[in-house]
Amino acid sequence: MAKAKLATVWLEACAGCHMSFLDVDERIVSLLEKVDIMYSPVVDSKEIPKVDVGVISGALGNDEEVHLAKKMREQCDILVAWGDCAVFGGINTMRNFMPTKEVLEKAYIDTVSTVNPKGVIPGEDIPELLPKAIPIDQVVKVDVYVPGCPPDADTILWVFQELLEGRIPKVPADMMRYD
Repeated sequence: MAKAKLATVWLEACAGCHMSFLDVDERIVSLLEKVDIMYSPVVDSKEIPKVDVGVISGALGNDEEVHLAKKMREQCDILVAWGDCAVFGGINTMRNFMPTKEVLEKAYIDTVSTVNPKGVIPGEDIPELLPKAIPIDQVVKVDVYVPGCPPDADTILWVFQELLEGRIPKVPADMMRYD
């Protein structure tokens, strides 16, 4: 039997969802017997190939992330929104209460840890911010929602097992943990 093909991206997020995937620990070996990771932040691949399952973690906060989400949707038979940022917008939506110009000033000038002696906000060097950070399904169709911050390893593994069995999982409330 051919292995399922998987692509993952993390957008406006902390990488906690992908770290939680690694928390599957030794069980990942049996999963990788059935799945080939074709595109991921940890795989050296330049183009998102056609895959069976795509996983997006992180919210959409800029035009580059919107482009990646649309590309993932095009290339994936099943698209999974993974983690609270992808499902709900997550902590990224805290910026939604500020004008975009103020967000950029906070990030590039006013933050205590920022070293920017000229006080310049990059222009062409950074993707254009959306007016608000938003969940994935405001731009592309999502087939599976996996909430959690981050989703725990057992839930992630269960979702993959369900998908490999040909079922579209709906994560039960008792599997949604917020540790």
